[in-house]
Amino acid sequence: MNYKNIFIFLNLLIGCIFQAQTLHLYGGSGQDEYLGCLNCDTFDKNSIWNSYSDYGNVFSSKSIWNGYGNYGSSYSTYSPWSSYASYPPAIVDQDGKFYGYLTLNTYKSERSELELAQVLCQYHDDIRKDIGGWYDKLFR
Repeated sequence: MNYKNIFIFLNLLIGCIFQAQTLHLYGGSGQDEYLGCLNCDTFDKNSIWNSYSDYGNVFSSKSIWNGYGNYGSSYSTYSPWSSYASYPPAIVDQDGKFYGYLTLNTYKSERSELELAQVLCQYHDDIRKDIGGWYDKLFR
């Protein structure tokens, strides 16, 4: 299966599953630091896909895309991109339902099995380089 087919499949799947659910990321040791909306569009001020927002900007301290920040570094215990993270971000919907942790750490219990979480973990380095382009591939 090539990338284009994967993205078409994921777009359909994500659209069906998450059409009514707004998913949010919460980080920190107590999961009390808001890190943005996981599936909001690129114009939403809380979206991780909005490169002008606190949560989508690669230079923001609250962004999972900031490779040097607490929530985006491959070495931080709070980052989804650390294979050894103890406190990766939690995925929660607008009603407070928990969907697991967004993390590369395969030993973390309750690691999210959402298709979107798995795609983010697999392609996070590529996504960081073209956030808007990846949003289009995944959601449009």
